[in-house]
Amino acid sequence: MSYCTYCKTLPEDNHHRIYHDNHYGFPIDGDNELFERFVFEINQAGLSWDLILKKQETFRAAYHRFDIDVVASYDEVEIERLLGDAGVIRNKLKINAAIHNAKEIQKLQKEHGSFKNWIEHHHPKTKEEWVKIFKKTFKFTGGEIVNEFLMSTGYLSGAHDADCHILKKIGNGKS
Repeated sequence: MSYCTYCKTLPEDNHHRIYHDNHYGFPIDGDNELFERFVFEINQAGLSWDLILKKQETFRAAYHRFDIDVVASYDEVEIERLLGDAGVIRNKLKINAAIHNAKEIQKLQKEHGSFKNWIEHHHPKTKEEWVKIFKKTFKFTGGEIVNEFLMSTGYLSGAHDADCHILKKIGNGKS
């Protein structure tokens, strides 16, 4: 089987390989899972994806399984709790962005029925068009964050090498 260059030599139990084989580029239906991926991409900015993959479970616990309504209700007490939690990235700007973005997603859910529907409403777009839309709507959304979020959820192509067998597993996706 052919794999993406970066994971050809990784063992099957490596967290990068597991993510590559089962998540990267795969469409996501649930809003909380989309929000989770979005928060992971924001938190990866300036850091390694390896760190985020290693902290996935502690992130999920700390952010209440990425329940959008719960995160949107976070107050100063919750922010301080997260700033003291070594299981997450303790960056106040990223924590505040997660809370702000949860509130924005709630608005999009009211207007479009779901975060996914909002994305679908705008699809397809170029990376540059997506970045403009995300910057207008959310916080902490530079070009790479938006690109990786949309590639990792199947809305932009490029998640896998053209000959990677995982592309067949994903199917046509959204790209």
